[in-house]
Amino acid sequence: METKLTLKELSKREDLFTYGHRLCAGCGEAIIVKMVLAASDYPIVACSPTGCLEVSSCISHYTAWRIPWIHSAFENAAATIAGVESMYQALKKKGKMDKEVKFVVFAGDGGTYDIGFQSLSGAMERGHDILYICLNNEAYMNTGIQRSSATPLGSDTTTSPAGTVIPGKSQPRKDMTKIMAAHNIPYASQASPSHWLDLMKKVKKSLGIKGSKFMNIFTPCHRGWRSKSDDAIEMSRLAVDTCYWPLYEVEDGVTRITSKPKEKKPLVDFLKPQGRFRHLFSPENEWVVKRLQEEVDRNWETLLKAEATD
Repeated sequence: METKLTLKELSKREDLFTYGHRLCAGCGEAIIVKMVLAASDYPIVACSPTGCLEVSSCISHYTAWRIPWIHSAFENAAATIAGVESMYQALKKKGKMDKEVKFVVFAGDGGTYDIGFQSLSGAMERGHDILYICLNNEAYMNTGIQRSSATPLGSDTTTSPAGTVIPGKSQPRKDMTKIMAAHNIPYASQASPSHWLDLMKKVKKSLGIKGSKFMNIFTPCHRGWRSKSDDAIEMSRLAVDTCYWPLYEVEDGVTRITSKPKEKKPLVDFLKPQGRFRHLFSPENEWVVKRLQEEVDRNWETLLKAEATD
């Protein structure tokens, strides 16, 4: 029997990612992982590459996971889970297993956009029946807040420091969701913990689809963003309301926006609460804010047109 996605019904489910982990107070990752596991009607085998979630959730023989969970190297989480899924399919064919099991990756943007991109692209192209979830906090937070290709233009990181020479990162962020959709997989989407029902519906839908699926989930990191420790949901909501992080899905090549802001807020509402963008509000860096707003507007219009065309 499938779980109804209501707070009353979900509150009755076992917590499969428990207290006792070492993630920062207010970290978006713990919130999202709990949502994902609660949304599943199937047993899950998960894999995580090196990153914040991995180092904080399984320390020596202590673990916060109440499901089978594998730590892989930074670059090969998709290959690892693809191998486990292939073994499972072989066992089913031999009649040695009849239980319906789902296979999920929880990886950061560094292990997805950059270091793990090759194995991810290969797994998607081969069509393994897996769900790959990117917990996107827009930098290598675990190793010292270095920039990744998910880091937005102008962001102050330890490897793109804002100063008199450069105003933070000089390049715009990569659009990984569209790159994954371009692999012609049956399902790719973006989600945010501020819109919990939208996120959980997408998890539930993706787990019911055969083949390779990808979810890019906005994941606030107050340590790396220099924001308040209790504002993960507020920052996520601002990202959606400014269209910095639009919520949409591409299912069998058809684009659908799953939540449209009643009033599209200016991007500065999202930028100002974060210390990583503080330098952008000095007169000499106003052009960066203008360019960021133009980029957000252009991407939103492109998404609206894609939905209308499909």
